[in-house]
Amino acid sequence: MPMVKNCLANKSNTLISVSSSDCVVKVLELMRDNLVRSVLVIDSDQLVGIVSQGDCAIKVLLPGLSAKEVLVKAIMTPNPISVAYEDDLRDCMQIMISKRIRHLPVVDEGKVRGVISVGDVVKDTLEHRTGQIQFLERYIKEWDSSKKNES
Repeated sequence: MPMVKNCLANKSNTLISVSSSDCVVKVLELMRDNLVRSVLVIDSDQLVGIVSQGDCAIKVLLPGLSAKEVLVKAIMTPNPISVAYEDDLRDCMQIMISKRIRHLPVVDEGKVRGVISVGDVVKDTLEHRTGQIQFLERYIKEWDSSKKNES
């Protein structure tokens, strides 16, 4: 069964975050520089929110506000849903679908460890299924060979 810890192990260990008192322009710069679509909001080592590209576009740019003046706390999604290392990726996918979100922070033992995206979940799930299929194909071929040798 594919798990969050395996998915996170395949990613960079870089934690991309801002504080709630930062200006939105910092979020946009981090997104641009790191090619990500969301940034965690961490205050005093605690996850307090998450900001997506959509938040920036809809809550700042569309109304004509300045990303250099608006604070992250004004647009972030507070207290985001998070997952733990031992969570099943199928459960994560269900959360993403039902809540219509694309990113889940990973918090383990009270510490923020990273973020998984819907793309990460799909990729790891497909790789897991491919591995299962290959195992079954080998098993069938070996079983078939052993039956032929018995004849």
